[in-house]
Amino acid sequence: MSLALILSSYVAAGRMGGGGQVLALAACGIDPVLVPTVMLGRSPARGGRGRATDSELFQTLIDDVEADGLFPRIDLLITGHFSTTEQAASAAQAIGRVRAAAPQAVVVVDPILGDAPKGLYVKPEVATAVADGLVPLADWITPNLWELGHLCGRGIETAADARDAARSLGRKALITSAPADEGDMGLLLWDGHEAMLITHPRAASAPNGTGDLVTAMFGAGLVQGLSPLAAAERAGGAVRLAVEAAAALGALELPLIALGARLAGPASGLAIRPLA
Repeated sequence: MSLALILSSYVAAGRMGGGGQVLALAACGIDPVLVPTVMLGRSPARGGRGRATDSELFQTLIDDVEADGLFPRIDLLITGHFSTTEQAASAAQAIGRVRAAAPQAVVVVDPILGDAPKGLYVKPEVATAVADGLVPLADWITPNLWELGHLCGRGIETAADARDAARSLGRKALITSAPADEGDMGLLLWDGHEAMLITHPRAASAPNGTGDLVTAMFGAGLVQGLSPLAAAERAGGAVRLAVEAAAALGALELPLIALGARLAGPASGLAIRPLA
């Protein structure tokens, strides 16, 4: 069984962040290990309160995972939200140690920095630590459109702009909330050579955590031998399925437990086209 190490947030009553990714990866048959950067009772969008994991404890947790002999077994390492620069530095060191022990490991960095229209929702120094210390270590990054623009220092209006921004970073990327036709939601895959736009109809509303779900499902597909495009397509299909199920159930959170293995099933209702 593949093993994934997640360095990100944990929300007790939510299905977002690392906690949501644990459930998505388990549905794909991947054994997840979560080292939380912050622990919250519920979604911060609904006033959730909690506390960041202090830097010494965060490092101790990573060290203990390694001491248990798990690093050589890691096939997927996901980084997400960080509360402090020290956490980001520990994550960068962990990536190096995992790569030394498990050359097969795929490193996916979700640079969780902010979103439109609010902008940054981490401290500026944390955003800098992620951009300078973690993005260059990634095999793949999964920013949203605002985060991609922040990393590149440029405005992004079109899918072609997003492709060019990803190319300028020198990282392979799966970009969420990418520009698409009116009424559609887009994922843009840049594999280092060409760009593919994956779209589906935009839902009227969606619970928090869709970006986290994309990252988990995309990473799972990569370590399970799917091509990047097939992994991105499955990730997009999982998000569409989860958002539609949440609406049907009237759920405030993505119903990941209810969907179970259906998350890893064939994608449907998506349109895929190359960018010229």
